[in-house]
Parts: sequence; C-alpha cells; structure tokens
Amino acid sequence: MRRNVYLHFSCFLLLFICLFSVCSSAQISVLTQHNNLRRTGLNSSEKKLTQTNVTPSTFGKLFSRTVDDQIYAQPLIVANLTIGGKARNVVYVATVNNTLYAFDADDASASTPLWKVSLTPSGYRAVKNTDMTGACDGNYQDFTGNMGTVGTPVIDLATKTLYVVAHSVLTTNSATNIQYLHAIDILTGAEKANSPVLISAAVFGGGDGQVNGTINFNPQRQNQRPGLLLYNGVVYIAWASYCDWSPYHGWVLGYDATSLQRKYIYNDTPQGGTGGIWMSGQAPAVDDQGFIYLSTGNGTVGAPNDPNYVINRGESILKMSTASGSLAVTDFFTPHNWPDLEANDQDYGCDGVMLIPQTRLSISGSKNGIVYLVNTDKMGKTSDNDTGARQIIDANSSLPDQKHVHGTPVYYRGPNNKEFMYLWGENSLLKQIPFIRKNSRFNLTTVRLGSTILPGGMPGAMLAVSSNGIKAKTGILWASHPLSGDANAGTVPGVIQAFAA
Repeated sequence: MRRNVYLHFSCFLLLFICLFSVCSSAQISVLTQHNNLRRTGLNSSEKKLTQTNVTPSTFGKLFSRTVDDQIYAQPLIVANLTIGGKARNVVYVATVNNTLYAFDADDASASTPLWKVSLTPSGYRAVKNTDMTGACDGNYQDFTGNMGTVGTPVIDLATKTLYVVAHSVLTTNSATNIQYLHAIDILTGAEKANSPVLISAAVFGGGDGQVNGTINFNPQRQNQRPGLLLYNGVVYIAWASYCDWSPYHGWVLGYDATSLQRKYIYNDTPQGGTGGIWMSGQAPAVDDQGFIYLSTGNGTVGAPNDPNYVINRGESILKMSTASGSLAVTDFFTPHNWPDLEANDQDYGCDGVMLIPQTRLSISGSKNGIVYLVNTDKMGKTSDNDTGARQIIDANSSLPDQKHVHGTPVYYRGPNNKEFMYLWGENSLLKQIPFIRKNSRFNLTTVRLGSTILPGGMPGAMLAVSSNGIKAKTGILWASHPLSGDANAGTVPGVIQAFAA
C-alpha cells in the first residue's frame, strides 16, 4: 500500500530556513520548493549565519505566528517587497484548511497577517481525511484532518503572482470534489485575472477507471502532494493518490501562467494504473537544457513482455520535454528489480529528483533505502544491470523494516570546492557523502555519519543547507526530524538541528 506519509513535519525546517535567510541578510527570496529548479536545497547566499554564531546560546526562535491549521506546503519568502507603503520581507504560508497567509517576516510585533485569504469556494469546505471513504479500507490516517492545500506553491516575482492548488468538497455532499488552480497577487491576496481555474483533464486509454476508452482526472482520488513547478511561462502540477485508492493515476498538467489555459496533459499509466507522483512533496526538477524530471511510485511498468514500453511508466525517473508540442517522456530509468519493489511496496518515487549542479547527473531513491546516481544523458531505461545508474548507493537498505529516504538528498559545495550530498533516512544516521567531480561519482569509502539516533518510524529527516558561497565555516546543514514517535499517522514533537556542513 502506498502512503502519503510525507509528513506532519514537512514544512517546519523549511519555514525556519526561509526565516533565517531573510531576517539575517534581507536579500534572499525563496520562490520555489527547495530553493531552485535543480532542487538542491542549498541557499549559498547566507551572509550572516555561520558555524561561529549559530550556537545554543546565541541562536533560537525569534517569534511565532498562529495559523488556522497544519502546514504541509513549504512556506515561501519574498524579500524587500513593498506592501502598504513599506518595504518588507514577506513569508507566504498555505495551510491544509485552504488558507493562504502573508506575514511580515521580520517584525516581531506584527502578529496580524498582512493579508489572509480563503481558497475554498462558497458552499464548499476543505477536504478531510474522513472524506476518503475508500482509502485504506475506510481508515485513512496519513492526514489527521483537513488536507485541502498540501503541495508547495510557487511564486513568479516578475508578475507578483503566487500559484497554488486547493482541494475542496461540497458542504452538503462530501463525494462532490473540486480542485482549483489559483493565481494570487502577492501584494494583496486578490485573485489575478482568469483565476481560479477548475482543474480537469482526460486522456485516451484502456487503463484503470476508463470509460469508453477515456480516463478522466478524478478530483476526489488525486492527491496534489508535489510542489508546483513554474518554468518557461508554464505552471506544472503533479498528483498521486490517497493511500492507493484505485482507480487512480499519476498526472502532470501544465497551465499557461498568464491565461491559466491548460497546455499540457500527461498520464503515466494510461494503459494500466496507479503510478502516483508523491516525491515527498518535492517539486519536479529542471536541468540547464530545459528537461523536466520527476519520479513515479508504484504502478504499471511497460507492457506485457516489454518493460521499456514508454506509455506506462510506474517505478521510474522520467525525463520529459515539451519540444514535440506535448509533455512527453524522452528518456527514463527504471530499476531492474521493479517487480520486487512493486510487489513489496518498496516502490520508487519515495523522494523527488535532485540534479547535481554543473553535471548531467540526478539523484533519487526508493522505499527500500537505495539511492541511484543516474546519467541524465543516457538514463538506460530498464535493463538487467541498471546501465543508466553510474552508482547504486545503499543509503539504508541494510536496515530491517522501515528504511525509506523521504527527504530528497541535498547538495553543498564548500571550501576548496569540496562537494557533498547529505541524506537522512528512517531509523538511521545522518550521512555526508563526498562527490568527486573528476570521475562524477560519490566516494563511498569516506562517508561520515552523524550521532543523533532517530525515533522509530517515519519520516527520517528533512534537510536544507545554507552558506556564504564556499567561504570556510559558513556551511550549515539544517535538519528537521521527530523528537519522539512515528509521524506516519499522527502529529508528533519535532526538533531542528544545525550541523557544520
């Protein structure tokens, strides 16, 4: 069973990172999930916070703000934005109650939001976990209540627009579901022209849920968990499901950022089923050539006797392009043991795709604790020996039971141009793995481990990195993880830790 376990603390670290970035330097905007299109999780422009002044006695929480519900979406920051005649740093927060807030990020006395808007239409309410009557045999607990807005928004600074998806149900009939794409003015909270737009789509196919050869987007069963991508004037939105409640599919829809007209439709299993796009809430990545990358979870792989049939692509990393006029797969990587991953709920797509800067290499992993370094120029498709993977890294697979890597690995380039990947999976220790650019591989003989032991269960840790370029003693790795308890089906205490990167 595929779960949306990514998680009750997915936002905490990221809000923290956003706040320290702008409060410290007042220069850095965070407009998209994990800071950039490569999804490295790195802010390399932090001018104030260093390994010297981030100490238990000098660093801590400045203030807090009250919102109306849980936060799954990463809060975003716009620096030096003039609202109400005053230039400020503004933090944007979306809650699972379909409420969007704008707060002054610096003024501890400004407890009232600059503006606050509800994204729920009249006569509707935010969708709840109890509305998913068929998910997990009627006992869907991956959320503990409302789950209206969970995917991280994206901001277009040029047009002062924030794009976000909200999922609502009719107050008098919880079986009537709608999802809307909103384009919000970041100065006022008002809807932009053509906003909101009702999300709908259909593709031809004989897969799960088809009617007369057509598969329609199902707004009740499709979980908009991944962050939104804004690239080249198009807003891309991806979906998974709620607890593998079939029939469902992995969908990606692209909307013109100005007109909000739908431009692209992609369904990853039109002749099969499932293939959800979860990615632990990460947004699709984009490389320097404009190719889009995402990972798919369990689902149909290829066709009978042809695992490389491009139409059905569950359990895969997908490289996508719109050069043909449609959003289409141009290459992919699927682990050779995908039948075992599928059969044992160890599917791919447990985390997103991180692209290593100035390379043609990607990093992503699966629920069995394996992380793959894949050559994006020649991904290898499905092969007996995983030819597309330059390295197959055992992050946690030697552990018993839960060993997922939910938080996508993050990247840092520090003094002497030394490069590292960091990851922290369930029930394991923080890992720092050096990247050797000369041979485009990770050095697995010099892996360094942290000492903090995580409590049993999900999700491991969510990570981000800050530094002042490659200046010595400025690199800090930030980690958010449970302090106690399993966050899979409950809200548990969390803690933030800072490490010398």
